[in-house]
Amino acid sequence: MPMDAGFGTSLSWGTTAGFTCQLLDVTPPEASRDEIDVSHYGTSGFKEFIPQDLVDWGEAKFTIGLYPGETPPISAAKESIVITFPDATTWTFDGFMKGFAPKAPIDDKMTADITIKVSGNIEIA
Repeated sequence: MPMDAGFGTSLSWGTTAGFTCQLLDVTPPEASRDEIDVSHYGTSGFKEFIPQDLVDWGEAKFTIGLYPGETPPISAAKESIVITFPDATTWTFDGFMKGFAPKAPIDDKMTADITIKVSGNIEIA
């Protein structure tokens, strides 16, 4: 399967209306889970671990074009978030905006970095 460029990736919000997201950079969520150290005094030479059952999808990070007159949904409740990739694959999950960091450089476009915390699992279709 050949790799694709990310051009054309989009972000949509389930219930937040009126917030424009002109995407410039996308870092999708990254899954992780913790481990439990089960080493003991009889362990021979190496630590031993077992995986914890709970998976954390972490956060998605985006750089967007900033429109200063629009209010970001930083105080909105958890809602459905959809990332659509250029091949029409979608990652759908519940999440909420956790961070909003605007930038207004003197010699470049205005942008904002946003962070969305994933709550639960991601449906990939």
